[in-house]
Order: sequence, then C-alpha cells, then structure tokens
Amino acid sequence: MVISLIGGRGSGKTTVGGALAGRLGWAFLDADAEVVRREGREIPRIFSEDGEAAFREREAAAIAAALGRPGDAVLATGGGAVLNAATRDRLRAAGPVVWLTADAETLADRVAADADTRPSLTGRPAAEEMADVLASRTPLYQKTATITEPVGGRTVEDVVSSIVARLLPGGGRP
Repeated sequence: MVISLIGGRGSGKTTVGGALAGRLGWAFLDADAEVVRREGREIPRIFSEDGEAAFREREAAAIAAALGRPGDAVLATGGGAVLNAATRDRLRAAGPVVWLTADAETLADRVAADADTRPSLTGRPAAEEMADVLASRTPLYQKTATITEPVGGRTVEDVVSSIVARLLPGGGRP
C-alpha cells in the first residue's frame, strides 16, 4: 500500500511524509526529490529552462514509478501533481490519499520563510501566487483525497498521529 500526501506548496508533504513513514516503518518517497535526482537540476531551474509542461511530465513519471515499486510506502507528491488526471487515478488506486490543508496565508508564509530554496515559480509575490494556485487546485485536491488533514497551527507529530489513527487504526498494519 502507498499512502500519498497531496496539498499546496508549504503544506508539509515532505516533512509529514518522512515522519509518517518513520512512524510506520515504511519507505518514504518524495516525488520532487526524485525529479531533481533524475534531472540533476532543481525544480525552479527545470521550470525556467524547460517549462511547466515538461516538469509535469517528469513529475508524473516519477510518481508512476514510485507507485509501482513493491512494499508499503508513504509518498510526498508535488503540489501540482493533481493537475494530471492519470496521476490522480494512480494515487487513488495505490492507497489512501491524504490532503494536507492550510489557508493560503499560512502556506505563503511557510514558502516565503524558505525563499532561498523555494522561490516563487511564477515570479509573483508568494501570497498572490498561493491564493491563485489554491483556488484552481482545491477542486482537484478534493476530488483526489481520501481524507483531509488540516496542518495549520499543528505540530508534525499531531498531524502524523491523526493520519495514523484515521487510516490505520491498528497503528500501522492495514
């Protein structure tokens, strides 16, 4: 089984995913990190040199490969992974999909706090970019998610405990 995490940039998919995988004793997979590893370039550079469409193709391929590997895992997707219909279907078929939610202001603050490694992908101020992105992607997150897990103002441990309790009441064994 694969538990996939979706949500906007800054929602904590990588942080929560790593902690959740550690709690369960499962493998942790990060789609963005896999794209960077395969390409040998950071995501903003891929966007600027090749464009978003090319990045999304690479992202979809990395997610398909992650979902096709054997064994239980937690997968942190990229924030835009839900833009691809085939990826949405693959995520749901592989196991539960957890949508990590927070309001646009919270996400923008988190991304802005890490601006050196997470620059704007559109060149616009973080708050504007995040509000527009969430407005367009929220229906896709809703359509894809098995459960919705709010993250704003909560510790990683609280979020992980809630996910485990909601998805794996036995503490990690499906």
